Amino acid sequence: MRISYQYRLRPTKQQVIQFDKWLDMLRCQYNYLLADRFRWYEENRCSINSCNALVCHLPELRNNPNYNSQQDSLPQLKKDRPWYKELHSQVLQNAAKRVELAFDRFLKGDCNGKKSGRPRFKGANQYKTFTYPIIKSDCIDNGFITLPKFGEVKLVQHRVIPNGFKIKTCSITKKADGYYVTLSLEDATVPALLPDFNPDSITGIDVGLKEFLTTSSGDVVKIPQYYRKVQKKLRVAQKRVSRRKKGSVGRQKAVKQLGKQHKNVADKRKDFHFKTANNLLKKYDVVAVEDLNVKGLARTRLAKSILDAGWSSFLSILTTKAENAGLLVIQVIASGTSQDCSSCGVKVPKKLHIRWHDCHHCGCSLDRDHNAAINIRKRAEGHPVLKKPRAS
Repeated sequence: MRISYQYRLRPTKQQVIQFDKWLDMLRCQYNYLLADRFRWYEENRCSINSCNALVCHLPELRNNPNYNSQQDSLPQLKKDRPWYKELHSQVLQNAAKRVELAFDRFLKGDCNGKKSGRPRFKGANQYKTFTYPIIKSDCIDNGFITLPKFGEVKLVQHRVIPNGFKIKTCSITKKADGYYVTLSLEDATVPALLPDFNPDSITGIDVGLKEFLTTSSGDVVKIPQYYRKVQKKLRVAQKRVSRRKKGSVGRQKAVKQLGKQHKNVADKRKDFHFKTANNLLKKYDVVAVEDLNVKGLARTRLAKSILDAGWSSFLSILTTKAENAGLLVIQVIASGTSQDCSSCGVKVPKKLHIRWHDCHHCGCSLDRDHNAAINIRKRAEGHPVLKKPRAS
């Protein structure tokens, strides 16, 4: 079982300077390794498999740079550039690993075969995270965290690490309002068994823009619209940035203030998502949701409202918390949930602005989102997972 805990750091001024120096050195090394990948890709790739009397200049062929070869070049880097010796070796190796992952997603795709765009070089202040792949489990003591080759840094430990969990990785991230540490924790004693849930305690939820979600029992959660509420303030802050001269200290301060406002919105939305997910999982053991194409919906005219609601983030949080609690989240096909009648199953076509469902066949009359939530629950009730015997 893996979970993540994030704490805020309280570094000294000297430690902030050192953090920034490490990030800038890692950014330069990341760009160098990525350029080496692109150089080989442009010089050695060829889509022609046969040719007649082809006369052209061919560069000297060399082996395809990979993670192992780029990792092996790091000792020579420290000889050529001695200032890189102050970086922890595993932190430097992690930069090569990030290049490997970015380039593989570009050429081969992810686990589902979906390819990403061409990796970009990191500009100033764009490389914001470095990771220790391995760190001691007792690195936190008395409000301080000990980072290898860096030293002790004060942190705000607002919650203790659960008993039995071991720290696997440690990531330091620079955000708009300071530095944070993210610990990846693992408890190997928790077996991966079938969740022990009650299949009769089930609800369906329909997420929307008028209301954040509606359950099949008729409960409604209002949509907060955090971004919409501070949109004017963000517009003023963005204009302040655009008026400042590029590269000036005033522009840096304006960018920092803008970043803090955006982070405040994101933190409020995340807190709302966690609390909503907790309330749902306290009442129900099984939650049925629609398998939505949120990325596709975010390209429509409703993009701003959809991104402000954060459906994708909420569904991810709900699924993760359900797994950790031994509960279940089921995704069902989203097609027709709003159009089909939840009482008789007859299709009742209605446009998006029509928010009430009236079935002339059976007389069912209820809110459109409530009708969709009932359909979602009914589709999940036939899921084969709910018919399996509960784990003993």
